[in-house]
Amino acid sequence: MKKIKQNDDVIVVAGKDKGKRGSVIKVVSEDKVIVENINMAKRHTKPNPNKSIAGGIVSKEMPINVSNIAHYNPVTKKAGRIGIRTLEDGRKVRFFKSNNEVIDS
Repeated sequence: MKKIKQNDDVIVVAGKDKGKRGSVIKVVSEDKVIVENINMAKRHTKPNPNKSIAGGIVSKEMPINVSNIAHYNPVTKKAGRIGIRTLEDGRKVRFFKSNNEVIDS
């Protein structure tokens, strides 16, 4: 089971966007994710009148390494570490190690 999934609320713990929060838009690979409004880059695009695309400078999110982000714990309002445990009915769930609160229902 992966510790970071799509739509998880995360906080950046290292890098140029340190301290910013956002939700995971997409998991690119095992060690890269795209977080909304985090790690923004400018891309210069050429106009294409056949596809009605206007040219200019477009900002877009770039992948960020999972080692630079952590789950945001709404109870403690800080970054939290994640563990995985198996429930009595056999389901695997993620939980915060600080207060044992389950993330997955």
